[in-house]
Amino acid sequence: MKVTYYGHSALLVESAGGKVIIDPFLSGNPNSGIAPEEIKVDAVLLTHGHSDHFGDAVEIAKSNNCPIFAVYELADYCMGKGAQVKHMNIGGAHTYEGITVKYTPAFHSSSIQEGDTWIYAGQAAGILLTIDGKTLFHAGDTALFGDLRLIGERNAIDVAALPIGDMLTMGPDDALLAARWLRADKVIPLHYNTFPAIAQDGGEFCDKLRSEGIEGFPLLPGESLEI
Repeated sequence: MKVTYYGHSALLVESAGGKVIIDPFLSGNPNSGIAPEEIKVDAVLLTHGHSDHFGDAVEIAKSNNCPIFAVYELADYCMGKGAQVKHMNIGGAHTYEGITVKYTPAFHSSSIQEGDTWIYAGQAAGILLTIDGKTLFHAGDTALFGDLRLIGERNAIDVAALPIGDMLTMGPDDALLAARWLRADKVIPLHYNTFPAIAQDGGEFCDKLRSEGIEGFPLLPGESLEI
């Protein structure tokens, strides 16, 4: 499994069994380093509806003739925009062409803004993605919560991607505890340094992970991790 970071919370995950992008906030993200039209995938996965995660999901799905996986209400919204979708919900799993996706809880909100109107986009979620026997856990936007321990106990997670930005999600200290609970050997920090309000030192966070016996990878946009 090869995991490539494209800024904020966007991850491109590639393996012999398939290729997906998670939370493709690319064209509106000055740190992404890639354009939506350059993305070639078998599926798009969304953790929730906020614009800094929803991003270019519909455009990418249409150009690749592939489905968007999302919690039911968000999937329905995407279907209304002409995309193929897989209607998911918390606790449910689905296998599609060698890619297995399971949705987990996340403690966060989820909505889409159209003009002055906010559209309910279902519950925010995390994603367990398994391809070719390797599992990545993308926590989405979340606070620290106790069931992260249960997710770690019930799943053999090879790499966890955790938000560290604080203010809108858990910060580095809570993410450090989440990493312990998830029992992952490798952790990629997400959701930081895109905006001044979520400025954090990814290298310092990863140093703290290493002191706990966990490998941390503060990837720059375009950099990859091989699992």
